[in-house]
Amino acid sequence: MYELLGITLVLAMLLAVNAVATAAAAGFWRLFKQPLLRCTARTRAELLFVMRMGPPVIATIWIVAFMIPSYLVYEPYTTDEFVSKKLGALAAISAIGVTFAFWRGLRSWLATRSLLKKWLRDATAIKLDGVAVPAFRLAHSFPIIAVVGTLRPRLFIAEHVLRLLSRDELVAAVAHESGHMVARDNLKRSLLRASRAALLVIPCGRSLDRAWGEASEAAADEYAAQQSSSVALNLASALVRIARLIPADERVVMPSSAFLVGGEETRGVKARVKRLVELASIDPKSLVSSAPLIRLIPWFVLVAVVAMGLTIESRPAVLATVHSFIENVVAVLS
Repeated sequence: MYELLGITLVLAMLLAVNAVATAAAAGFWRLFKQPLLRCTARTRAELLFVMRMGPPVIATIWIVAFMIPSYLVYEPYTTDEFVSKKLGALAAISAIGVTFAFWRGLRSWLATRSLLKKWLRDATAIKLDGVAVPAFRLAHSFPIIAVVGTLRPRLFIAEHVLRLLSRDELVAAVAHESGHMVARDNLKRSLLRASRAALLVIPCGRSLDRAWGEASEAAADEYAAQQSSSVALNLASALVRIARLIPADERVVMPSSAFLVGGEETRGVKARVKRLVELASIDPKSLVSSAPLIRLIPWFVLVAVVAMGLTIESRPAVLATVHSFIENVVAVLS
């Protein structure tokens, strides 16, 4: 019973802390959404990513640094406590979420590897100016311009897209994809998709996912617009041309990939084109950074939480207090 109770408590607490922290992050986003919209899209995307990934990190710190040590030190091995139905139900939901998260992460990695093998077999390598990663021309029915892969991304462009776009439009489209690569958006997207599976009973976390998806696309548009006003306008033109090739109500969803148009969790083309026209009238230098310190604040907070947790955890009185809290939770759920 000692081991079973400990495992059950760990799973239940993991779910509870993650749920509370995610709800707090979603509430923070709703409260400060309008002020944050005045930041650059890249700043907004980084803030949203930390807000979305912070809760599972905090939950893990709570479990590893506080709950498990307090349970091992203060819980008697011959405990007469038992796993109640309520506690067992919470643990079961948490276990399903964690398992699903690992499975989704593994499935995404396997699907990405399979897709890359298939496309590389049928694709032809091409040389594009300003592209630091391997680029390929691909025969595909969908108007694809996409970066596929996390650690070793590759750029794929459909043959009919290469024929359709002018040289300047193609340069602008590639600049957009370069923005995704510089920000490592594919890696971030993979982490978000995997952790999303653990949010079985925390729907508010999905709003942060959607907000990050829109912000990352806007950030890639801004990255391209940083080069010049003409690049912003050429990218807007490329978006319109490619959007016209997409069949109605059809989109392609692929693992670990960043699309120019038609991907998952992207804003409408009209909104992006309108924003790009606005960016063309703005000094490109103003898009480079939006208070870099603001972008680092959430990472500083996360590091501070870890450091503070490890420091506080070393005090015996803290672990005793945590164990008392756990005892009260078990009593309430009994």
